[in-house]
Amino acid sequence: MERRIVVSGYYGSKNAGDEAMLAAMLEVLGDLDPKLHITVISASPADTSERHGVESISWLGIPSIIKALWHADLLISGGGSLLQNVTSRRSLYYYLAIIFLAVVMRKKVMLYAQGIGPIIGGLAEFAMRVIGNRVDLITVRDKGSLAELARLGITKPKIECTADPVLAIHPVDKAAGRAIFKRYHADGAEPVVGISVRNWQHETHFKDVMAEVSDRIVRELGARVVFLPMQFPEDVHAAESIAERTHEPCTVLKDEYTTSEFLSLVGNMDLMLAIRLHALIFAGVMGVPMIGVSYDPKIDRFLASIGEKPVGSLDDVTADELMAEVRRKWNDKAVFRKRNAELLAKLRDLAARNAELALQLIGNQEKGTRR
Repeated sequence: MERRIVVSGYYGSKNAGDEAMLAAMLEVLGDLDPKLHITVISASPADTSERHGVESISWLGIPSIIKALWHADLLISGGGSLLQNVTSRRSLYYYLAIIFLAVVMRKKVMLYAQGIGPIIGGLAEFAMRVIGNRVDLITVRDKGSLAELARLGITKPKIECTADPVLAIHPVDKAAGRAIFKRYHADGAEPVVGISVRNWQHETHFKDVMAEVSDRIVRELGARVVFLPMQFPEDVHAAESIAERTHEPCTVLKDEYTTSEFLSLVGNMDLMLAIRLHALIFAGVMGVPMIGVSYDPKIDRFLASIGEKPVGSLDDVTADELMAEVRRKWNDKAVFRKRNAELLAKLRDLAARNAELALQLIGNQEKGTRR
């Protein structure tokens, strides 16, 4: 019998990290069971279907969502930072509502490699605790999320710490990235430092810092700086606002890319300096040394999982601190590549385990029943 899975997450919104999570999830689930039927709830169903080759329904189409869940064996909620209310207060309740629908229909429910929290406020904590304790399985991508679950009093489901789904994705060839660099006249013999930024609240301090660091990288290292947009087009605007502050040449990539193209681009870089979590994770997948600047606990948690820590946060990072870390990584690139590769190999296995656990959950069940 064909097994059916509905996937709920922040998909179809032109965010490279979330699209990569979905691509990795589909890749590993498909490897394990090529006959799976997967339906993805998306902000842009046409884009999701075209990009990932799956059935997709609108995140606002409640009748379609109910119908898909009714015929499903499993709801996967994730991955990513869906269950938090710092970047958006309303989205937490939306994702919990989808989970609640599946629970009411007595379907299996898995929180898939989620980054839990921060969740702030009595009502949000109560809703998360009540619904979280009704799901069948929770995997989280870091130990900080385990601590948040414990703080919230979510103890009834099986809970396991795995890793971000993107870490299970296969590395790609670098040719596509080289072709994109060539189109932007950013190819040649110079080494490349990638910078991935985002706008955050009303912070502007970090933009001055990043512009100075970009200039110093060009002058001191003889490298080319390329800004990589992970959320389109918002990150393009953020990168352009930094490029306007620079005095040395830099390149801002201004197009929307597939997960494979992003990985290929990052693979052609010698160092990745990022505010975006999945720019760091792409660097890990492609064996590129990385430097993170924190704006959210998920950055700190991922870097801790590979034995590193961020160089300050958006509101206090300095150009001197960043350049000191850039020089340290630059001078010993081979050492950091080797060390990161060893740690990431373990995380890659844990990332793949998410899909294995999902299929175990529905392996011996009768459709529509719940343990």
